[in-house]
Amino acid sequence: MDQFYGIFLYIVALLTMGGIYAILTLGLNIQWGFTGLFNAGIAGFLAVGAYTSALLTTAASERHIGGLEAPYIVGLGAAMVTSGIIAYVIGKICIRLRSDYLAIATIGIAEILRLVVKNETWATNGPRGVSMVPKPFETLPEPYNQICFLLLILATVGVIYLLIERARRSPWGRVMTAIRENEDAARAAGKDVERLRIEAFVIGSMLMGLAGGFMAHYLKFIGPNATDPLTSTFLVWVMLTVGGSANNKGAILGAMLIWTVWSATEIFTSRLPEELAIRTAYIRIFLIGLLLQIILQKFSKGILPEQRPGGQSTAAGQSTLAGRSTMAGSKKDST
Repeated sequence: MDQFYGIFLYIVALLTMGGIYAILTLGLNIQWGFTGLFNAGIAGFLAVGAYTSALLTTAASERHIGGLEAPYIVGLGAAMVTSGIIAYVIGKICIRLRSDYLAIATIGIAEILRLVVKNETWATNGPRGVSMVPKPFETLPEPYNQICFLLLILATVGVIYLLIERARRSPWGRVMTAIRENEDAARAAGKDVERLRIEAFVIGSMLMGLAGGFMAHYLKFIGPNATDPLTSTFLVWVMLTVGGSANNKGAILGAMLIWTVWSATEIFTSRLPEELAIRTAYIRIFLIGLLLQIILQKFSKGILPEQRPGGQSTAAGQSTLAGRSTMAGSKKDST
């Protein structure tokens, strides 16, 4: 009985972290999938959101600033606002850069943010991090506190998904796709490309900050290692690539699938011989990379590729248009 209870708690924890990563992946999907913005600084916005919510909601301490004991709703809201403000400032400076240069800029900014929270001991307690972060529903008995937190995460993912889907099918979403496909044509059509790109960058970063806040509350601790680029940037890109860029369902599926595999690799590597124990991190990265290659060999655009508002995938839509053009040409010849 205890074994089944342990498996149940493991599944709850797996789905909870998968849901948090789904929020991160949905934020990246707005930036890259919809608008073509290459954000390689996900870890920075995750750190901003996590530290903001943690510092506001923890009890007063001499080790760090904040300690206002604010409700976690206030902390999560502040995490989104702070991430959005920083993203707006970065966007005003860097948004005109080409995708590869934007990636370099966001990597640098993310590292700056990470080094700030690591070295400014007076504000963030430095490498020791912020502990005793309050967790929603933690006063409930086990396992109901874990289940309620999971339901909160899943409800948040559901609401975000519905809002983004509605935006994707709206004129705003079609303009974002037009900017991604042909920025010059969108600008020639009278669209304010820079403003719209900043909007996508800010909205996506706010979701990343929200995910960071949830992660801090779930782990009850946040430190520089929790926002490592490997688990906060690389994994999120793999999740979106595997699930399907520009498809919100694919973003959620990819997050759940890759996080499950990542957790499973930890179980696998923990059973390796002692002489391989120091290489477990590299083995896990290798296994994730191998899985990415296998999936992309079969699904070149992800497991769930982009769906146009009409319900067709990109490839299907192009085939349909080509077929209609051929039919139209045949009718013209016959007349």
